[in-house]
Amino acid sequence: MPTISVFFGIYIRMYFDDHGPAHFHAYYGDHSVIIGIETLQALRGSLPRRALAMVLEWAFAHRDELMENWNFAEAHQPLKQIKPLE
Repeated sequence: MPTISVFFGIYIRMYFDDHGPAHFHAYYGDHSVIIGIETLQALRGSLPRRALAMVLEWAFAHRDELMENWNFAEAHQPLKQIKPLE
């Protein structure tokens, strides 16, 4: 489970051989959510409101990099780190 970014206690991860649609996983404490990259909507799970807002802000700014990493993951190539939300 490669972690591609960490900010404010939120861990963003992508998994190799994960199913479509293109998505990433966000973890905050005991909470987790799967976010679709194209729609930036929660596909499953939930985060506290403020943590989810930060994840969506970050994902909007890095959508191209997220899609690039999704393609790398499907090809079993190393994933790139993505700059955290500041």
